[in-house]
Amino acid sequence: MSNHDTGPPCGEQRFTELFAETYASVLRFIQRRVHPSHAEDIASEVFLVAWRRLADVPEDPDDARAWLFGVARLTLLSGVRGQLRQQALAVRVAENGLGQGSDSIGFDPDLVARRLDLAQAWRRLSTAHQEALSLTVWDGLDSPRAARVLGISPVAYRLRLSRARRALRALAESLPQARREELPEAETSRSTS
Repeated sequence: MSNHDTGPPCGEQRFTELFAETYASVLRFIQRRVHPSHAEDIASEVFLVAWRRLADVPEDPDDARAWLFGVARLTLLSGVRGQLRQQALAVRVAENGLGQGSDSIGFDPDLVARRLDLAQAWRRLSTAHQEALSLTVWDGLDSPRAARVLGISPVAYRLRLSRARRALRALAESLPQARREELPEAETSRSTS
């Protein structure tokens, strides 16, 4: 007999199902925040916590995923990884923004310029704003679940998300002078056509 309390056999089954349903999402969540070489190690730490605290993991799959994201976030915040997360997330925005549609025939320099502007604006956002936006946009969490990940109320999360969107919009609109001068011409020529 072992003194380790691993729960009844149904606990193993629940953990196996939880792992199968959420591992890919948790890994993507982590990969957007740290260098890919660290992501699997951190994911294993997250699932170790989930195994040890299986009774605390919500039954609802979406709530469980949000709970795991919260564990991942706390794991990331410990140590030096917090600093690496911000840098890696900015790189991911640039890669994701520039990678979409690259297989299509044709090249739209204006689209590339807008994506570069967005990537630059993203890098200038505060960590809190980046996190609020990424939980909704990339991780697909609704306000209550995203709030749970951050350890704040849903109302506070919605306010943070609103401010983050406003900040990103303002930063993206603060284009270099040459680009700002080109935009009104393009808009004027479209409206007269």
